[in-house]
Amino acid sequence: MELKDTLTIAAPVEAVFAALTDPETVRACIPGCESLVPVTATELQARVALKLGPVKARFSGLVELDVSAAPQRIRLSGRGDGGIAGFAQGGADVELLADGQTTILTYVAKAEIGGKIAQMGARLIDGTARKLASEFFTDFKTIVEDASR
Repeated sequence: MELKDTLTIAAPVEAVFAALTDPETVRACIPGCESLVPVTATELQARVALKLGPVKARFSGLVELDVSAAPQRIRLSGRGDGGIAGFAQGGADVELLADGQTTILTYVAKAEIGGKIAQMGARLIDGTARKLASEFFTDFKTIVEDASR
């Protein structure tokens, strides 16, 4: 599945980039995130609890950041293991474009799931994925804009 969206954040590109690479900011934006701990400068250990339809799962995994094209582009990728519930893997390509003192953030996220959660049907999975992505970026925008005031 692929998710795309664009939003305008009332903060300069540098502030948006800094927030996207700050583990505490990212942790605060991930729905159900219990912990996000730096392992290296570009790797984070994550633990996330989610409810997908009737299935509750706790995923543990590694998130990697590729900042080689920073601050204009950032790539996040990861894989989480949810035990008997299954697994989730995917990533997001985020592009930041300066527009005066605001930033236009565009993302394209791809996700793949397997195991028990994959048996719930595409509509439920797609709807949940869209809701989680929307919550992440809505919360991210709010945090960055509040910090830039």
